[in-house]
Amino acid sequence: MYYIVLLILRESFIFMLNGDILKQIAFYGKGGIGKSTTVCNLAAALSKSGKKVIVVGCDPKHDCTSNLRSGEDIPTVLDVLREKGIDKLGIETIIRENLLKKEDIIYEGFNGIYCVEAGGPKPGYGCAGRGVIVVIDLLKKMNVFEDLGVDVVLYDVLGDVVCGGFAMPLRMGLADQIYVVTSSDYMALYAANNICSGISQFVKRGGSTLGGIIYNVRGSMDAFDIVSEFANQLNANIIGKVPNSPIINEAEIDGQTAIEYAPEEEISKIYMELAESIYQNNTGTTPNPLENAQIMQIGKMIKERIKKQKITE
Repeated sequence: MYYIVLLILRESFIFMLNGDILKQIAFYGKGGIGKSTTVCNLAAALSKSGKKVIVVGCDPKHDCTSNLRSGEDIPTVLDVLREKGIDKLGIETIIRENLLKKEDIIYEGFNGIYCVEAGGPKPGYGCAGRGVIVVIDLLKKMNVFEDLGVDVVLYDVLGDVVCGGFAMPLRMGLADQIYVVTSSDYMALYAANNICSGISQFVKRGGSTLGGIIYNVRGSMDAFDIVSEFANQLNANIIGKVPNSPIINEAEIDGQTAIEYAPEEEISKIYMELAESIYQNNTGTTPNPLENAQIMQIGKMIKERIKKQKITE
């Protein structure tokens, strides 16, 4: 029965818009791995290819969409709801009495991309994960995706831990696929493995599958072979590789994506290709998370690579 309910909930989040199926994609990854940078660039790339895109930032830091809005912050959904009196009235009353408008929580960014920041509870109070549940439920009840006619929803999710709230896009099958962003850094791969452990559990109950790994090169070490070995053991595909490019950093200083800042550069073309690969991908896998001994072996491979790199420098 629980499995059937999950499937029904999944179907309730897939709408027919202009004859096309709305695609919902969630991105997870260790904090600081470049996940938001990746999501913003993919959103920009998809919008450039003619898609109407909305990015839902699911991180209490509420900075997921800043590179789509010249570095400017936008009011978070939870802050706006608190101003509207959610603690006393509840979401149902706020919606029924039209106390909240879409423009109160949805802002336009680069190339018409819609931006939403979930936000978090007051410091020291409440659960940030629970806030994600509230926000996603609100977007559904307000018919946001249908009314805006979006083609693609990108969820940018805090991913160091997969608690109930932050796991909602994969737990309830809201996303068609999950993508995990990682570098060849040991702790990034360790976090990716933990995330995939959560995915594998939720798939059994009708949750979202793993669309693939996005290899985001960070720092001076580019160890594609190690990430590839990790992916093979995990039963995952590497959907694409994003090289370390100074253009990305230059763009972020201006609060922009590489797509906006330098559309003719090679890195922008790579993001365009990656966005198309993700959009066209309709398959996913159930990950087989590595055991502790396996992930430690990956760590030893990384350690040896670092030693060799030091010798050659």
